[in-house]
Amino acid sequence: MKTIVVGSGGREHAIAWALACSPDVSEVLCIPGNGGTAVEPKCTNVSANIHDIGAIVDACTRELSGTAEDSFVVIGPEDPLAAGLASRLIDAGIRVVGPSHNPATLEASKDTAKKFMKKHGVSCAQSETYTDMVDAIAAVHRINGPVVIKADGLAGGKGVVVAPGPEVAIKAIQDFMATGTLGSAGRKVLIEEYLQGDEISILAAVSVTPESAAAGTATIKPFVPSRDHKRLRDGAQGPNTGGMGAIAPVPGLDASILEQFRTDILEPTLAGLIAEKYDYRGFIFFGLMLTPSGPKLLEYNVRLGDPETQAVLPLMDFDFAHMCMAIIDGSLDSFDLRWKPGFVCSPVAVSRGYPLSYPKGLPIFINHDAVDKSGARIFFAGATNDNRSSNEGSPAGQLVTSGGRVLAVTAVGDTIDIARKHAYQALKAVSFEGMFFRQDIGLPGAAVSGNL
Repeated sequence: MKTIVVGSGGREHAIAWALACSPDVSEVLCIPGNGGTAVEPKCTNVSANIHDIGAIVDACTRELSGTAEDSFVVIGPEDPLAAGLASRLIDAGIRVVGPSHNPATLEASKDTAKKFMKKHGVSCAQSETYTDMVDAIAAVHRINGPVVIKADGLAGGKGVVVAPGPEVAIKAIQDFMATGTLGSAGRKVLIEEYLQGDEISILAAVSVTPESAAAGTATIKPFVPSRDHKRLRDGAQGPNTGGMGAIAPVPGLDASILEQFRTDILEPTLAGLIAEKYDYRGFIFFGLMLTPSGPKLLEYNVRLGDPETQAVLPLMDFDFAHMCMAIIDGSLDSFDLRWKPGFVCSPVAVSRGYPLSYPKGLPIFINHDAVDKSGARIFFAGATNDNRSSNEGSPAGQLVTSGGRVLAVTAVGDTIDIARKHAYQALKAVSFEGMFFRQDIGLPGAAVSGNL
């Protein structure tokens, strides 16, 4: 069968790799893909503007024309999902892994997500939503303590400010609502209670339709828990980023926490999706804070997380393509998600200046023998192939940087310490000018506490 992955990040490289591992998949097309997917076995990049939904639908229709009926598309990033890409593909008769437009608003609007959580009894951080800046600032003064300010819309990871006091909170509100630093995404803000604890992520496969709900087969199946490291520098210091690395599973996580997650968050979420009569066939991300009173939901993402996906998928002991088909066909409830023993450590290498401004087009050098010897795998994100001739300054086909988060080095080990050793050993075999990475991914206390 032929499959298509929409997106160009490290998450999409990991998804493409996972699909290519299936003996039943003959080809994985990546729209538009990146420098890593360009050389991944069975994978081919297809040029298209990720923000042009019509162009993506046309490309998928063209590429899947005349292919087997079980061919399908997996949508990676949030923006195409929020723009209704899954619904457009379904209307075009294309099988797709990704929620339709209505449930996609659970990520596109934090206010919509919070209303859903409250309506369906999901254990979550408390918050209030404001459309008037004066009212929002007055609320901050009333609280007079630490809060979290969240822009309602999609903001590329820049829409959350953890404010220790009124001064920082008010500045965030003014930046979002008056200055317009996030555009329309910041016109509405949420003021959320500040929770202390350890943050974890749980990715899951979802297969919910009105038909599967009526048949009693609608389900959400969680993956192994993972932990992202958001802050730029060691010791959870510096600004927030899109993620400086991830580990999976989370060491020492008590089974009682996972049971409480199931009863207080996962099951009410499933019941809510069914009650709203959503067509949700794809993935969901639960961002959780582990508080003294149990796990609280901070946010939904309606897709797999990045960089969590790069840490979780190497542990799968099942056919990823078969799972995707089960999601689409409504048979996920009987699909067995098995996981290999061990741990994964996946530090991310970023460009100098990230998460602000950074150079692009810098050559990436890799000692592939050393990476292979470590047993690690590289998932590329902000990397592309420079196909200029050598007399223009770069050899043809040279891999160069094209984004802030350039790549993740993912390694598996029997313990998290062994996984860390292999990952950092492989990372030493990679270099580009100004390359920066955290040294403490996977160490105790490396992930920040407090809702991000």
